[in-house]
Amino acid sequence: MCGIAGIIAPNARNYTEEIQQMTDAIAHRGPDAAHHEFYGNAALGHRRLSIIDLSENGKQPMFSDSKNECIVLNGEIYGYQELKKKYIDYAYRGTSDTEVILAMYQQQGKELLAELPGMFALAIWNEEKQELFCARDRFGEKPFYYTLGKNGEFIFASEIKAILASGLVKPELSQEALYHYLQYGYVNAHQSIYRNIQTLPPAHSLLLRAGKITVERYYSIPKNDISISLSEAKEEFTLLLKNAVQKQLIADVEVGSFLSGGLDSSTIVAMVNEFKSTQTTISFGYSGESSELKFADEIAKKYRTNHIEIYENRGNIAAEITKISPFFDEPFADMSYSPQYKICEAAARHLKVVLAGDVGDELFGGYSFYGVEHQLKNHFSYNNILAKFGLKQFGRFRETSYITKENIRNKNILDFHQNKVRNFFTPKEMASLGISSNYRQQYSFKANPDSLNDIMRVDLEKYVPGNMLVKSDRMAMANSLEVRTPFLDKDFAEFCIQLPENLKLDGKNDKIILRESMQNYWTENIRNRNKQGFGSSVERWFEEQGLIELSDVLLKDNTQKIFDFIDFNAAQKFLNKDKKHWNLLQLALWADNYKTYL
Repeated sequence: MCGIAGIIAPNARNYTEEIQQMTDAIAHRGPDAAHHEFYGNAALGHRRLSIIDLSENGKQPMFSDSKNECIVLNGEIYGYQELKKKYIDYAYRGTSDTEVILAMYQQQGKELLAELPGMFALAIWNEEKQELFCARDRFGEKPFYYTLGKNGEFIFASEIKAILASGLVKPELSQEALYHYLQYGYVNAHQSIYRNIQTLPPAHSLLLRAGKITVERYYSIPKNDISISLSEAKEEFTLLLKNAVQKQLIADVEVGSFLSGGLDSSTIVAMVNEFKSTQTTISFGYSGESSELKFADEIAKKYRTNHIEIYENRGNIAAEITKISPFFDEPFADMSYSPQYKICEAAARHLKVVLAGDVGDELFGGYSFYGVEHQLKNHFSYNNILAKFGLKQFGRFRETSYITKENIRNKNILDFHQNKVRNFFTPKEMASLGISSNYRQQYSFKANPDSLNDIMRVDLEKYVPGNMLVKSDRMAMANSLEVRTPFLDKDFAEFCIQLPENLKLDGKNDKIILRESMQNYWTENIRNRNKQGFGSSVERWFEEQGLIELSDVLLKDNTQKIFDFIDFNAAQKFLNKDKKHWNLLQLALWADNYKTYL
């Protein structure tokens, strides 16, 4: 895991200071080494966190055997040893996964992406063709940002802060990105918070040639469900998951696992046990709050792991978020980023690499709102105009259920999902704040508005790369830790995406395929437990005086930077110690962190 940066411009050596400033800005992503390489028209920079091939042969930027190509890579190519056997004509100098990409590129060019597994953001300069080829992994685990500088330079980096550190661009706020943030609490995965700094979307490549930038999608998630029995699905599920975990255990340093005690992390630990007789697990919890540590301890004992349990008193929340929030570069309102930072901080004291059970809910149907949407879809009034009309009239005189009310308000379950689930501000409320430039993401498939599976596909292309993987990457990298996500192995994820809805949830159970396949790997208490979130309620956090004081400083002073973007008087109406208040506080914190650039 690393940080990458580059400047493509004539006389690239003139940018020695700028490329140094860029890699210095992301030193947390790779504290083990820093290096730069130059061609006449390309400056490439890298910060290294040494995981595979710890020798000098693994350092980057890495030249090809012909010196015609040079690559910078952030990520891991799982199963690269098997790939290497297919590209035996290349004169390898080391044992890194990075060098395998160079071998693939020489033979296939951009077509290499069709068979490149893993998580990655990469850039390859081709000196002969005078072109830059860039790509980002299928699900968006690793970030990639780019822009044009004041003199026409093409600038790219793992994080926005590196681009800003170059001093070559004056960022301009994107009203569309701000709208998306206020609605959902994060910036969309196809945007950045700045309209003149772009993000390369997941599953896309970029080619820079003769000053022209071409961006295209190279991968789409499976669009159709398969027909399969439960017994067949269980067998395939288990086989593919074991293969995914086995590939992600490859490293020249120890690979541990996060263990929350939930179904997903317990499954990962159980699968690791199939391949390693000993493993290290990390659990984290705050004292005095509802904790999963007792469940984590059960799994740790079952598999006799070297279990490290971090149990802290919650500190000063205001001080914590003030310290952590700058790592995001953009406003970010997911409350769990503080505990996520803490567990990564604790893990980094013992390990360089950990496996995590992220994205299980989206693949197996684990969120409670999927259950609500299942009820909406199966309610007698769903898509029934006459029934809706009758219930609306009935509701004038008698109280009706939540499901009934939402069926009346929404055209379909996708409409409910987009406008009710994980929403902060409504369009009307955002308009009062002075923000009305809506943004609608384009997906790689046409969603069936009545399909729960398509709602999960939407989450995989929207929420997962825009929120979950941003949080995972930034909080891990802030602590120079690599986090791997076995559930996002291409073969395993594609299989789960295509499973029929009835193998994910029904009216009584969620994560059916996971429970049926893995129940014998868990303890009885874990088999019978329900999902538990990571963190406290926002109302409880606002009980802390320090957080109120921080809010007063940032949100009750009309000279604060946030009020260059939103209406001060309108904002005061939303300071009610709730989710909307938290959303505005994170926006204000971001604006204050980056006010020198805005």
